[in-house]
Amino acid sequence: MTFILLFWMGRERYAAIARKEIDVQDVVFGDGKWPKKARQVAASFHNQLEIPPLFYLVSVLALIAETAGPAFLALAWAFVISRIAHMAIHVTSNDVKLRGPAYVIGVFVLMAMWVDLGFSVIF
Repeated sequence: MTFILLFWMGRERYAAIARKEIDVQDVVFGDGKWPKKARQVAASFHNQLEIPPLFYLVSVLALIAETAGPAFLALAWAFVISRIAHMAIHVTSNDVKLRGPAYVIGVFVLMAMWVDLGFSVIF
């Protein structure tokens, strides 16, 4: 998902430059002047670099500790689904009333994964 957004972001930016919607010098120091769709995809890409690394870490630790049981696996899939939903909302309607709950659900699922790992290691 992260790589899809990365390439999509690049495509949006390249297209904006090719259509002469933007001068490259206007965006040298930030994203503020990119067209709306390019900013929207870029924001979704950057979101994938915030919470998901904690998912990657807990998943690797659970595999190393050999504690990734059915409950952990179900939580992992729930997290992935929440992130797909969050991304889909972010790059389409960008409706915060929908995107917010998708984000919060993912965070709580991720917290449950960390708790599951903690209990599995301790007990």
